Amino acid sequence: MTGLLEETELTTMSVTRFAEALAAASPAPGGGCAAAVPGALAAGLVAMTARLSAQSDPFSDLAYDMEDVATEADRLRVELLDLVDEDASAFGRVIAARRLRNQTVEQRASRLREVQRAYRAAVEPPLRVCGRSLRVLELALEVAERGNPNAASDAGVAAVLAAASLEAAAINVEIELGPVDDEGFRQARIREAEAARDQAAALRESALAAVRVNHQLSRRPAQPTG
Repeated sequence: MTGLLEETELTTMSVTRFAEALAAASPAPGGGCAAAVPGALAAGLVAMTARLSAQSDPFSDLAYDMEDVATEADRLRVELLDLVDEDASAFGRVIAARRLRNQTVEQRASRLREVQRAYRAAVEPPLRVCGRSLRVLELALEVAERGNPNAASDAGVAAVLAAASLEAAAINVEIELGPVDDEGFRQARIREAEAARDQAAALRESALAAVRVNHQLSRRPAQPTG
């Protein structure tokens, strides 16, 4: 691979630099790398919302649970960012396999085996993005339903970003499976991605519904006491 990707790991780039790398006339980084980023941002928002809720007096009874949510979201954020680079590496293996010599019968057979291995391996990073983003969505729903209403919009954005990350990764799963000859492998991975998509759609809508309810609660005037 050429261009900006040679200079540094993608996750050490600034946002501006990463966007420039995506815009470059190079096959990587591409959609697979980009797909993991919204999930990582969503995990960050979940962690922030959970911590804000844990520190708010009306939600002090939830502090222990919310700290657990924040800790898990932190882990998911790191894992999703790692998958940005893992996807780039997997795509690099595909490119390398496709460039192998194929002039003799033995070379063609060897190249075919390597191409198949490379595409099968390339499916794994986006599939893991699907799984991690789905879990972020579950956490986003939790903080949307139980967290501080003043951070409801952050929980909602987290849900939307996590759902987008999952959908983008699922598209990449489908594309990477195209050249794979093993039908059993293909169908199993397709079912896994589709199941994640179905769950994500329901979680996203539930989270947004909870956000709307909590937003209305946050706008209510304080009731007089005494």
